[in-house]
Amino acid sequence: MRVLYVILFILFLQACATKKYTKAHLLPEGIKSATQEVYDTSNHQRKLLHKKEMTFTKNGRIKYSKTFDSNGNLLQETEKKLWFTVERYPNKDSYYCKTRWKPNQRERISCYTKKRYKQNESIYHYNKNGSIDKIADNFETFNTRQFHYSNNELSKIVITGKDNKNIDELSISCIEKDENGTCLKQTIISTKTDKQQEILISPRYH
Repeated sequence: MRVLYVILFILFLQACATKKYTKAHLLPEGIKSATQEVYDTSNHQRKLLHKKEMTFTKNGRIKYSKTFDSNGNLLQETEKKLWFTVERYPNKDSYYCKTRWKPNQRERISCYTKKRYKQNESIYHYNKNGSIDKIADNFETFNTRQFHYSNNELSKIVITGKDNKNIDELSISCIEKDENGTCLKQTIISTKTDKQQEILISPRYH
């Protein structure tokens, strides 16, 4: 029985040790909910790609989220449970995603269907302040995204392949902030393809 208590305690610590979404994405404390809109702004156009509505727990993790396409159709819905996160889709099986804490500021996030078929897995590396250092795909592309910061703001993401060759480099700029420090408008420009995106965030605070 004592061994069982120890195992449960370790699992509890792993669940609580997962990094906060707000810290990982350099958002301030006290965000209750937020809406994120992503636009394609390449070739002098402005086309909505998808819209995401998020509700946060008091400790800065996403409790619920819904993602819609440009026509308002539901693409994905997530819900945080005690031990995992459920990702629901309109036209395919739900994913059940588990986060396992690893040494040296790392997390392994794996998603499975109910039949236990693995769908994806990534290793997240974090900086000491909780922001993302790099994300390594461990299942499909095996690409790695390295995050770079300047003045406590995300400024660049370098994408490399399994052979460590450079695939793309994304230049990122924050155009507008609110009084709490949330970046309300962000631009992303690909140096390889010249594709451009604009991300708008509308936060609501406690």
